[in-house]
Amino acid sequence: MKRVAAIDCGTNSIRLLVADADPATGELKDLDRRMQIVRLGQGVDRTGRLAPEALERTFAACREYAAVIKGLGAEQVRFVATSASRDAENRDDFVRGVVDILGVEPEVITGDQEAEFSFNGATKELTGRADLERPFLVVDIGGGSTEFVLGDASVRAARSVDVGCVRMTERHLVHEGQISDPPTEGQIAAIRADVATALDRAEGTVPLREAATLVGLAGSVTTVAAIALGLDRYESEAIHHSRISLAKVREITDRLLSSTHAERAAIPVMHPGRVDVIAAGALVLLSIMERTGAAEVVVSEHDILDGIAWSLAG
Repeated sequence: MKRVAAIDCGTNSIRLLVADADPATGELKDLDRRMQIVRLGQGVDRTGRLAPEALERTFAACREYAAVIKGLGAEQVRFVATSASRDAENRDDFVRGVVDILGVEPEVITGDQEAEFSFNGATKELTGRADLERPFLVVDIGGGSTEFVLGDASVRAARSVDVGCVRMTERHLVHEGQISDPPTEGQIAAIRADVATALDRAEGTVPLREAATLVGLAGSVTTVAAIALGLDRYESEAIHHSRISLAKVREITDRLLSSTHAERAAIPVMHPGRVDVIAAGALVLLSIMERTGAAEVVVSEHDILDGIAWSLAG
């Protein structure tokens, strides 16, 4: 066993996994898995810069994670930063802050690297399942980008496109500084058009329609699954490997797009940080399912974070 710590810092959230990994058996035993919504990508699509308050929220989470990592005695730490910090002019401020707090430099990885980590994390425990056909299409819907990875035991093709729940919300659902509540038909159509263009780009690299099993990752997908399952509270064990039909995803997306902030916030499984961005995230998922012809999505709680941990265990 090797004790490792993986940090995934995306556009909307920052997550930590401390685990004991055994490469011989393929077992990854969680010791601590946690997430905070920090909205690092707040306004970056509009300004090209990471906002000071977004950086401070992220650094506060890093300080908490540093204490957890030290307390559990992880031997190695890897910090991976994704879409927002790829795009920002002042990303050096972000890098310096992380190094000061955690002692490791954040790796601002490419979309293709991000996709490979997601695929490995999501599929390592699915490869022996007789009830799931290959190839897998792993779709990681983040705040600023979405990763598509097609593969069997290993990656065949991967592509990252700049469509995510935060980016679509800020680009299309904000009017005069306020999020439309609920969005108009025109705003919904604009998101659909943006996502369709992104899917066209993704299909230039990844044959999306060849997928036999669609595997969905990240908060937009797991939140839709939790709603579909009718959970009174967020239960990772119930959500992990649940299978949600296209009809159910369409029903929930329509509900979210027609609801107010208060109605979305009242959903028992809704994280406060997702209330304003979940409708756009659900619409991205629905658009992907419609494009690929997937009858269902297999939901995984294991994703890029687990892939990062496995990269340290090798």
